[in-house]
Amino acid sequence: MKFAAGITTALLAIGTASAFAPQSFAAKASSSLNIATEPVYTFTKSEEIFAEAQELMPGGVSSPVRAFKSVGGNPVVFDRVKGAYAWDVDGNKYIDFVGTWGPAILGHADDDVLEAVTKTMAKGTSFGAPCPLENELAKAVIAAVPSVEMVRFTNSGTEACMGMIRLVRAFTGREKVIKFEGCYHGHADSFLVQAGSGVATLGLPDSPGVPASATKATYCAEYNNLDSVKAIFDENKDEIAAIILEPVVGNSGFIKPDKEFLEGLRKLSEENGALLVFDEVMTGFRVAYGGAQEYFGITPDVTTMGKVIGGGLPVGAYGGRREIMEMVAPAGPMYQAGTLSGNPLAMTAGIETLKKLSQPGVYAELERKSQKLVDGIIAAGKKYGHSITGGTAGGMFGWFFNEAPVTNFAEASKSDSEKFGKWHRMMLERGVYLAPSMYEAGFMSMAHTDEDIENTIAIADEVLSKL
Repeated sequence: MKFAAGITTALLAIGTASAFAPQSFAAKASSSLNIATEPVYTFTKSEEIFAEAQELMPGGVSSPVRAFKSVGGNPVVFDRVKGAYAWDVDGNKYIDFVGTWGPAILGHADDDVLEAVTKTMAKGTSFGAPCPLENELAKAVIAAVPSVEMVRFTNSGTEACMGMIRLVRAFTGREKVIKFEGCYHGHADSFLVQAGSGVATLGLPDSPGVPASATKATYCAEYNNLDSVKAIFDENKDEIAAIILEPVVGNSGFIKPDKEFLEGLRKLSEENGALLVFDEVMTGFRVAYGGAQEYFGITPDVTTMGKVIGGGLPVGAYGGRREIMEMVAPAGPMYQAGTLSGNPLAMTAGIETLKKLSQPGVYAELERKSQKLVDGIIAAGKKYGHSITGGTAGGMFGWFFNEAPVTNFAEASKSDSEKFGKWHRMMLERGVYLAPSMYEAGFMSMAHTDEDIENTIAIADEVLSKL
């Protein structure tokens, strides 16, 4: 059943950037930008629309980190996106390294994905019944992701993680779980414990309204610190259902694990009868075709997914070994459901996206471009005396205004947030759209060109000279 994944892995291993024909992605987007090293953008219409939105929606947004609270100023309001670019309602054009927070790995509004979704839409937007597209996407996910033998589709990464935590408790008969400081697994009550991401960005307690009873069985360890995990196991013998983590952290900024840390978690979970869960909502089909588990060669028991597998439409999934997944209703007693789960539009977008991502050389090209961007910005920062560090994994990257490499949330939180806020606004005013929080990773797409990256580095050089 894993032959297809093995073939893909082998092809990617021998593929080079030159093995990928960039015309099939990047050439579809215009690379002509009016690059400015001085601020030229104005945001009059964005300000008007956002002011109205604040009277209609809490904070004026549908998700907290969009509100620019940690970087100052108000968010720009998007009008349209295509390829590597976004345009706001004032007509300003940006090189976009947020990519709808990860899903736009092919570039925004990919022509082939749009064409396929349009054809499917003519048949209906939702069936509330089985459809063959679910089978097709499920087979692609199972073939690609080493840990997955069966999969359940949901409508979001949060839903996938809600199903996952119920499943690991049902399968093991245990209640307690271990997560890590700064790792975010959606906004379900049991996960809002030292959760990083939007919570850290807003400077809030993990959340009012979460009862103590919902989190008393959730234990937090320090990322990249095996001893902190061992201590929790020692204090809770035969009571831990699972270790749950982001195998590359994207919700405390970009933090890469030591491979030995992941290997140690695999061993600890087996020794203690617990399941190992990789939350690959962000890393799945993003850092490698088979996710972080392929990238690092560590196979968990259960995996959650989202973002990329929906090709830009709302989707999530969780999967794992057959014996575990057969606990899920209606095959087993653990209940989880969703009216729009497996809807034909999301399935189609996911299928078409994965077809393109399975081509040889895609992930080598994504990592090459990510590394070029990060190296260029770090070099510019150091040229002007800034403390800056960063890294990449496939099409995922990030940097911190910090002297030393960042290995966990505590170290990330010591980075210069004031400088990051100024940096973000100055880059935005010059046409580069970055995540509006130092606690969020960045995302490269196949539509980004070398010219886009070089222009971004040139803008960053000018901004860093003024910070």
